Amino acid sequence: MENQREGPVRQESSSKRRARTRPVLIASVAGCAVLGGVLVLLPRERPAEPAAPSPGALAMAAVGNGVPATLPGLAELIDEREKAVRTRPREATSWAVLGAAYVEQGRRLADPAYYPRAERALRRSLTVRPQRNTRALAGLAALANARRDFPAARRWGEAALKVEPRRWTTYPLLIDAYTGLGEHEAAKRTLDRLTTLRSGPAVLARAATVYRDRGWQEDAAAALADAAAGARAPAERAAYRERAGQLAWERGDPEGALRHFREAVRLDPDQRAAQAGQGRALAALGRTTEALNAYRVALAGQPRPQYALELGELYESLGMPEAARVQYDLLRERVRGAAAGGADEELVLGRFEADHGDPEAAVRRLRAEWRRQPAAEVADALGWALYRAGEPGKALRFALSATAAEPGGGARDAVYMYHRGMIERKLERYGAARRHLAEALRINPHFSPLHGRAAREASEALGEPPDEEVPQMAGD
Repeated sequence: MENQREGPVRQESSSKRRARTRPVLIASVAGCAVLGGVLVLLPRERPAEPAAPSPGALAMAAVGNGVPATLPGLAELIDEREKAVRTRPREATSWAVLGAAYVEQGRRLADPAYYPRAERALRRSLTVRPQRNTRALAGLAALANARRDFPAARRWGEAALKVEPRRWTTYPLLIDAYTGLGEHEAAKRTLDRLTTLRSGPAVLARAATVYRDRGWQEDAAAALADAAAGARAPAERAAYRERAGQLAWERGDPEGALRHFREAVRLDPDQRAAQAGQGRALAALGRTTEALNAYRVALAGQPRPQYALELGELYESLGMPEAARVQYDLLRERVRGAAAGGADEELVLGRFEADHGDPEAAVRRLRAEWRRQPAAEVADALGWALYRAGEPGKALRFALSATAAEPGGGARDAVYMYHRGMIERKLERYGAARRHLAEALRINPHFSPLHGRAAREASEALGEPPDEEVPQMAGD
């Protein structure tokens, strides 16, 4: 009986309810209601703002696009991916992302202990997915670049490109590898292919590196300015400002360099390369106390052997040999740590040994480095080591290689020109020595607090070119 009564009642009330509610629904949709004969406008409900991406999500996007990430973001991403691979150990992508994050963390902290972890994660990704695993191949190329193993970086990068030739993030890795091997034409061709696939800040920043290596400094500066203006994330923008500061420094503009470096640190307080750059620029401007503090801050967060060498030489130029020795000991310690992590710091160690240790040991180290990766920076260091070891005749060959103009140009480096000039002076090629020492000081008179002084003294000792009588023509 209850069910029989309920049916007709429900049907009637449903019909009446539809009639009664239609005006209310219309009023609601219109965003208003009638209360007591008064039309009342109701506030529109706005959709909730989407939550901001987490630092880890931002870091993952950065790592995936080959751009710098913040240190907190990397730490969060690593933690997240470590948990993911523990629960899903057969997930190749998570292993590859974890490996790439380890590489970037190791690079940002100058901590080679991250590199074996990165290699294990990336190789595990390849084991799980051995075919068409471009992420893992590219991650291994990035790892090899971070370790300064450019032959391996080229192999991994070319393998990744073969699998997925339109994956644009592989091209910058190959450009770095070719540059480290001294293959500047290959780097330029790779950049040309990259620019047909992609535009934007990351591509502009990579183009700036190629332009700089070819001696196109104005083009490099313009590309970096555009990259910094177009970058969205502060860490990415800071990295491009740091590179702009380094370019300004190389061009002999310490004030402009300092502006770029300071802005980079403002954008990303963990931008240690910019802090070391501040030390370089401040020393050139005679603000030595600030320079020493900037170097100390940089080394505390990113103890790279190169920074220890620069700080040690600054102390030495100030007549503080004990403080310099502390930095040189730190350099040796960091080089040993790098070797334990599979990283190659033979170049900076060779430079150090040539000037402050055992030049003959420097020659042995740098000859091996030259055989592996014959870039201009290795040629310059080997030539200088040979000069310091008392073999200027052999040294000149490498100095000429380091300063030779490439078919499309060539980087103009004050240090290389200084080394060539000093070698030529030892060989009594006084005209060439005078030209190249003067060029070193013209490119960047502040290139080194220690060697800049030696360049000025040698240039002054050579004096002006001798006046030569104009030969008389026959019959005069």
